Amino acid sequence: MNIFKRLFRIGQAEMHAAVDKMENPICMTEQGIREMREDLDKAMEALAQVKALAIRTRNDKNKKASEAEDYEKKVVLLLSKAQKGELDMAQAERLAKEALVLKDGLTKEVKVLEEQQLIHEKSADEIQKNVDVLKFNITKWENELKTLKSRVRVSKATKEVNKQMARIDSNSTISMLERMKEKVEEEEALAEAYGNMAAQNTSLDDEINKAIGDSGKEKVNQELEEIKKRLGIE
Repeated sequence: MNIFKRLFRIGQAEMHAAVDKMENPICMTEQGIREMREDLDKAMEALAQVKALAIRTRNDKNKKASEAEDYEKKVVLLLSKAQKGELDMAQAERLAKEALVLKDGLTKEVKVLEEQQLIHEKSADEIQKNVDVLKFNITKWENELKTLKSRVRVSKATKEVNKQMARIDSNSTISMLERMKEKVEEEEALAEAYGNMAAQNTSLDDEINKAIGDSGKEKVNQELEEIKKRLGIE
């Protein structure tokens, strides 16, 4: 049953060649698995047939071996009867020889059937090995297919993200964001400058008041009293 191994190797080589040509690897892998399953079904059918043949051969062998033993028992029984006088010795010997001839024929058939049984069982073992190889490879490629599908999904998602990122860059969005950042920094710097100017004005008023001190307040009070006198305000 080496034909199954050859079929698998040929299918595998074709599948790899298709993948190398960048044809759809998932479809090719699925097709390869389907073909291997078809091969597996054929191998299982062949295995069942060969095992059935081995079983029938074994049953025939056992049946003929039992019949050969029966003839040997009949020979003993015939001679025993002749010895006891229950049967004519010449007749007993004649019948015994006939039985021995039949037994010898059956014994030869048993040997032939035994050889055939061994051949069928050996063929069944070889087919069983091919079945195990096919099952192993089917499981292996099914797992490979799951991994491949996951990788395809990830690669597609990554490609879409990269395409979006490429579009962002080509539309100068990043440059626009940089300009907006510079504008905000300018506005923040201007606001800080106005704040510094306001603080400086406040500090100037404080400095003037400090220079005037209490004497300035006294002069203001005197001017206020003079104005009140002119107006006649007590």
